Amino acid sequence: MIAGLALADFRDRVRRPAYAAIVLAAVGLGYLAAPAADAHWVILDLAGHRGVYDSAYTGAVTAVAGALWLMFGGFYVVRGTIRRDERTGVGQVLAATPVSRLAYLMGKFGSNLLVLASMTGVLAVTALVMQLARAESRAVDPVALLAPFVLVTLPVLAVTAAAALLFDTVRPLNGGIGNIAWFFVWMVLAIVSQMSGALLGGLGVGYVADSVGADLAAQGFALKDAELGLGLMYVEQPLRTFDWSGLDLSAGLVADRVGMTLVALAVAAVPALWFHRFDTARRPGIAVPAGPTPPPAPAAVYAGLPRTAVRRGNPAVRLFVGELRILVQGVSRWWWLGTGILVLVGLAASPALGLLVAGIWPVLIWSRLGTQPAENNMGVLLGAYPAARRRLLAEWAAGLAVAALVGTGPTVRMLVTGDVAGLAGWGAGAVFVASLALALGVVGRTQRLFQAAYVPLWYLVLNDVAALDYLGAVRGGPAPVLVAGAGAVLLAVAVVVTGLRHARR
Repeated sequence: MIAGLALADFRDRVRRPAYAAIVLAAVGLGYLAAPAADAHWVILDLAGHRGVYDSAYTGAVTAVAGALWLMFGGFYVVRGTIRRDERTGVGQVLAATPVSRLAYLMGKFGSNLLVLASMTGVLAVTALVMQLARAESRAVDPVALLAPFVLVTLPVLAVTAAAALLFDTVRPLNGGIGNIAWFFVWMVLAIVSQMSGALLGGLGVGYVADSVGADLAAQGFALKDAELGLGLMYVEQPLRTFDWSGLDLSAGLVADRVGMTLVALAVAAVPALWFHRFDTARRPGIAVPAGPTPPPAPAAVYAGLPRTAVRRGNPAVRLFVGELRILVQGVSRWWWLGTGILVLVGLAASPALGLLVAGIWPVLIWSRLGTQPAENNMGVLLGAYPAARRRLLAEWAAGLAVAALVGTGPTVRMLVTGDVAGLAGWGAGAVFVASLALALGVVGRTQRLFQAAYVPLWYLVLNDVAALDYLGAVRGGPAPVLVAGAGAVLLAVAVVVTGLRHARR
């Protein structure tokens, strides 16, 4: 039964655009993990060295990089399945079956792990292709190539699958707040898991470092912990090569990784303590009728369509107002109160701080752009709308209006001080953010894609990465015309995709 649930859910998920996007990203990651011999951008830096591109090293470096990055991106692909079952009515059908809460959760955990494992398989194939393409060693050792993926990557992804299930069953983490929170949880886990003595081996970097350190020492080199780096990094000089004997497949390594997988299984089972299994009688806030439901009232006699009063005014303005109301519909009053406080703070704080806050506060609202027709099953109805592009532009303008509202404080402050450069940067940034959200929403048809891509981008700007400053908060970044131009390109992508989909209907 559990296997059947997992396979059925797996087949459904692999047909979604988000899965294809992450698979393509995994292929790109495999390419970056084995850069050219003269490359300055690397994924793993071992004290200025790298192993010869044979099966052992190519498999290990790709597996470690996959454990790090798929733990982040894979989470957004596999989460949300419980809410989807509830929204589509599948959950109500399951509530009438003898499937237990634990069996349902184990099926979802198995499905999550199957999706992530399939991405790991793509990484393994990419590693083999890169080994042959780099041509430093054409001798293929299947065990040396695949062992790192099985012992390093898969246990980490099992934890990711369990974390996604846990987030899906805990409020408020089962919504957009959980998507944002995972980025910071992932950063903490990534840092802690790379430390020496990490619990159950962490990301597995320690196993590679120990084995590499022993081989480097035998060849007259030394590897210090501070000289080991994992992530996309720039090095001044291309890495020097050495012969690596491969990952030491010791009993301790196997025991640690089996232990991590068992911990993930236990975490996935914990929500059975409170998961309602779509039973409305067990869910708080839902009244259960005490007796039989009374029969419906007789339908009224059809008397023709009601007369509609003629509404005067600009149709474009009415369309914009309608899209704005749809975009902010259901937003908590606490969000509006926070917006008012941020506007007042923005009048007193520095423009840089005000822009950074304005760039993250409406992220959950921006993520709705382009996704609501698909998520609310309105695609067929809107397919009959004669001006799809006009409606899309009104939706984009609504997202821009939200940015203007939240950024009122720093905008007024920059107007008073005559900060033309800051105003231009913020204006271009607002255009870029609204366009990015709309393009990712239209293409991916899910809010998670924008939430997963935007929060790391904003975090880099928060850390003064001027080259990516789309808000104008860090002076010396890209020119506003370039940022606005990128926004225009993204908006064009959204319009073209929407037009093509509308033409097919």
